[in-house]
Amino acid sequence: MSARDRYESPLAERYASRAMLRLFSPDVKFSTWRRLWIALARAERALGLPITQEQIDEMERFCDEINYDRAAYWEERLRHDVMAHIHAYGEQCPLARPILHLGATSCYVGDNTDILLMRDALRLVRDKVVRAARALARFAETYKDMPTLGFTHFQPAQLTTVGKRATLWLYDLLQDLDELEYRIGTLKLLGSKGTTGTQASFLELFHGDHGKVRALEAAIARALDFDGVVPVSGQTYSRKVDAFVLDTLSGVAQSAAKFASDIRLLSHLKEVEEPFEAAQVGSSAMPYKRNPMRCERIASLARYVCVDALNTAMTASAQWFERTLDDSANKRIAVPEAFLAVDAILNLYDNVARGLTVHEPVIRRHIGAELPFMATENILMDAVARGGDRQALHERIRVHSIEAGRAVKDRGEPNDLTARIAGDPAFGLTMAEIEAGLAPERYVGRAPAQVEEFLRGVALPRLSAYPEAAIDTAVHR
Repeated sequence: MSARDRYESPLAERYASRAMLRLFSPDVKFSTWRRLWIALARAERALGLPITQEQIDEMERFCDEINYDRAAYWEERLRHDVMAHIHAYGEQCPLARPILHLGATSCYVGDNTDILLMRDALRLVRDKVVRAARALARFAETYKDMPTLGFTHFQPAQLTTVGKRATLWLYDLLQDLDELEYRIGTLKLLGSKGTTGTQASFLELFHGDHGKVRALEAAIARALDFDGVVPVSGQTYSRKVDAFVLDTLSGVAQSAAKFASDIRLLSHLKEVEEPFEAAQVGSSAMPYKRNPMRCERIASLARYVCVDALNTAMTASAQWFERTLDDSANKRIAVPEAFLAVDAILNLYDNVARGLTVHEPVIRRHIGAELPFMATENILMDAVARGGDRQALHERIRVHSIEAGRAVKDRGEPNDLTARIAGDPAFGLTMAEIEAGLAPERYVGRAPAQVEEFLRGVALPRLSAYPEAAIDTAVHR
């Protein structure tokens, strides 16, 4: 079959980066199996089993030279992927063949490899979260003082600033960063637990020496740069681990989707827009369109990740006793695809955050249409200070506000609330005096200070822990 007459995952072909694709590639998977077999043989030799250095040297020589044709041959005959690769590796390593996989079960390579790959993939996700967070921090700093309409229920509310709004997106990512670090730091290898988790085969190999069985696991963990293994298990590590990991990825997706949805709404308002290339086409039918396609893709992929997390939750809940195989086909799809999708999401997030375009004149116009309503409390205070009756003036403002709202909504006229108030002798205020109190900066509260305090006190110290490393965001195609 050619590449064009079979289905291929869009995540691999269109969206994910080369770095994430490589992590879940056959080369990395099967070379990791071999690293685990080498770590097992090394530890068993160190603990006194009759394994020679020549056997280990031979295994290391072929660690990255996977003979896929022979593995395919054996899997067709044996219908067992791990046994197929044991035979294929053994053909390359005739000296080591007798001691390959000694005492182990399939989950020794399968489950330990899954943990290793998830740890590396979580680190890549973490670094991309940091990169996107830095872009948002710069954006928040740049626009910390720029007033903009705040919205509740997507209805105009009190003013905030463009930068303050960005801190909400940034704080979500910082919470995701904490969760990622926790998840990375608490992952443990399965270790060498045997067929039902009792380590019976290893206890037999070491003639009943429990200390050597424990030392074997500790040595394997050190060789793979882990500080420990799970304390108890059946044949597999608890599938709750996969559920925890995908919950973490779902959290990143949720944060990205919230950001993308806000940008889509702001794009409709023409206040803030995602990057738009010079030759980019927004619509095949409407040449004038500037659809927020990057943010729409973020939202689309995020929805997939949030739903995909249910796979691992349901798998964890459906395991029987010490081992059942209804996890395998599901998790080998659900886990890598979730990582590929989040990788794609974060590539887009970073791209959008670095290229946001802010249209201040539009923002100012929208503020001008709504600020007279928001300023009525201050106008009321000024009028009362000049001797007006607070309750009577409140009623006058209510009536004027309703009439001004009708003029805007029903007749398409400008908001003339301030002119109505200036023309009402009950207030005793001139238009100049009213307009002097309508500077938008007066109505943003502590937003600029909050941005400064958040960036200096929380975000930047947190992000400074990570080096400014180049990250592969190039997609496969």
